[in-house]
Amino acid sequence: MKLTSACNTSGACRLSSETPPIQSSIPALVGAGAKKLSAAAAKMRLLKRLKCTLKFEKQAWAAGAKLVAGVDEVGRGCLFGPVVAAAVILEPDYRIRGLRDSKLIAQHKRESLAEKIREHSIAISIASVDVLTIDTINIYHASRLAMLNAVVQLSIVPDHLLVDAMVVDFPSATERIAQTKIIHGDALSCSIAAASIIAKVERDRMMRELAPTYPHYDLASNKGYSAPKHLAALRDHGPTELHRKTFAPVWNAQQSQEVLAFIEELEDGVIEPEIAIPKIAGA
Repeated sequence: MKLTSACNTSGACRLSSETPPIQSSIPALVGAGAKKLSAAAAKMRLLKRLKCTLKFEKQAWAAGAKLVAGVDEVGRGCLFGPVVAAAVILEPDYRIRGLRDSKLIAQHKRESLAEKIREHSIAISIASVDVLTIDTINIYHASRLAMLNAVVQLSIVPDHLLVDAMVVDFPSATERIAQTKIIHGDALSCSIAAASIIAKVERDRMMRELAPTYPHYDLASNKGYSAPKHLAALRDHGPTELHRKTFAPVWNAQQSQEVLAFIEELEDGVIEPEIAIPKIAGA
């Protein structure tokens, strides 16, 4: 895989590969002898083929960086709860074996790796952005905000960032420090993978703690993602205050609950039919 790099006048750098993004390879894989394989499954299979190395870290070190931080977020596609980001500056002289995209690692292995990461890191920071903010500024900007906050909260200021598929406005949007935006970075860079694991372990812990408060949604198992039991609970019970109301499955469930409540009021005589008919017609 041939890599090229480019820097702008503010010193921000981007490292890119001539290999096409994974998404562009998925249709071919699904259509060629793997018709029963979904796009998501095909992407997961391709991600597993990528090798997590220190290649990007070494390039930053060679360019003069001393403190290289990996940055990643988790929970971007969830229906429930915050988006969580982490920033990790690994010890450059210690290699942690087994680092890779947190989605590809079993829970017990993730937690074991998280302990090793904490033992062999110069600095670690975790930040989250809540549901209200996600629904206000959208999940993309909320994810960027979580990443920025994680970098800001590091106990030591990094001089180069390795970021999974985004740009972090640190210290500001007009004066960003040198950084490398890496597509599928959590599957290619050890530092980003470490940040992914730290963020994933923290967010999973949060979901397990919230599960008893919201027992219908199977949060301990699905961690807020759109699993069948979660979607069924949304249809049956509607969303909670910690569901992302701007996400389609949640919004649709909320509308369904409002319609059901209206019908119940109509049947119970709370609303008169002559009032209800114009309301329905105008809906």
